[in-house]
Amino acid sequence: MLSKEFLTERGYCCGHGCLMCPYEPKHIKDNTILKIINCFKEDNPLIQKTLRRVTVEEGETIATKLFQILNERGDGIGLAANQVGIDASVAVVNVKEPIILINPKIVRKEEETRYYEGCLSYPKKGCHTKRYKIVEVEVDNYESNLTFGAGDTEADLLESVCVQHEIDHLNGMRILDRVVDTTYRAEIKPGRNEPCHCGSGKKFKKCCINK
Repeated sequence: MLSKEFLTERGYCCGHGCLMCPYEPKHIKDNTILKIINCFKEDNPLIQKTLRRVTVEEGETIATKLFQILNERGDGIGLAANQVGIDASVAVVNVKEPIILINPKIVRKEEETRYYEGCLSYPKKGCHTKRYKIVEVEVDNYESNLTFGAGDTEADLLESVCVQHEIDHLNGMRILDRVVDTTYRAEIKPGRNEPCHCGSGKKFKKCCINK
């Protein structure tokens, strides 16, 4: 049996549930605690790489780790495997309900829109991007395709955008690669309750009024 002193000196939880372990359970890969890589401070060679396809079984194991990392942080609604240094086409989304995407592919998209979004890999660097209100996604862990954004609520649109964001990660795309110019050049700005000029679909007062 390992001593508490040894476990403390080692500096991380091995994940095997040692009774004397002084650490909260963490998820490790080759004795390294998995965490979201801040691409402004650390190198992430996978962030602009198309990730490898995986089996459903492997994907579900990875997805469990991704959900637990999201829960520990508490500041995100979606996470892709390469954001924590895993080369696997797996992402999770948790807007309306937890969803696992294994080897996802967008097969249909409708109603172009713009959306202001941020990314855990690029903290405090939000930007406007071109997205679609409705997307249909083919995944290996569901028998039928999944459709997002078909409802009329803000949560429906947010979930759809989040799914597109995470699938972009799996294909090596960042929000920084999708920045759109929202500079307003008209002489008269829209009213507070009118649609925002950036094309997001939100009211001006809830979008670009202070930008």
